[in-house]
Amino acid sequence: MTKEISTGIILIENTASCKRRAILKRVHKDGSAQITEKKSRFIGDVYNIENEEDALYYINETKKKYWDARHHCYAYIIGNNNEIKRFSDDGEPSGTAGKPILDVANCLIIVTRYFGGTLLGTGGLIRAYSEAAKSGIEASGIMEVKKGIQAQIDADYNSFGKIQYMCMERNIIITDTEYGENVHINMIIEESEYAHFQKAVADAFAGRLEIVKNDNVIFGIYDGMVQILTSNN
Repeated sequence: MTKEISTGIILIENTASCKRRAILKRVHKDGSAQITEKKSRFIGDVYNIENEEDALYYINETKKKYWDARHHCYAYIIGNNNEIKRFSDDGEPSGTAGKPILDVANCLIIVTRYFGGTLLGTGGLIRAYSEAAKSGIEASGIMEVKKGIQAQIDADYNSFGKIQYMCMERNIIITDTEYGENVHINMIIEESEYAHFQKAVADAFAGRLEIVKNDNVIFGIYDGMVQILTSNN
């Protein structure tokens, strides 16, 4: 009995939609999940990547792992302006394996198919590859990614409670608080909110407190935890 294995590799960075919304999404961690469709098994493996070298590394590792596979289908887009685009259905019907549409940035999804003996047809293949990819993404967890500014405020103890309330009211993340002669408050402020918060603090404290800007960052939030993805002074 001949065993058929096909591997669909999908990398999605939806940079066009990112420009429209100014909010990206990324997977929180590498993950894996699988589905079964008419006895065919589809395994979705998910990896965070930053560049084409990362993508090619995982593609080559997948080819080694599934050395007896007939198909190695892949697609990826890298860069804020879609500088790099690659995809291939590699023997599967055109458009069925390489391009499931997902709204996740810098994410490599490898979908491996173990053929179960029943042909799925074009529509069935698209649904199966898409569902396997989505299942892998769900196993990895999705986090919103935003542009922000790391900043700090040194406040006296009488002002600290009001600063906390203002941050909570505006969904500003306090990342660390150090207690000494004054309270040293470290925070991440969304880029679009920074000027408004700066003015609000100046007005609320008649210029006595000042926000000190540190780094511009790209950050993500998953399960209430903040993850700094990139930063620059």
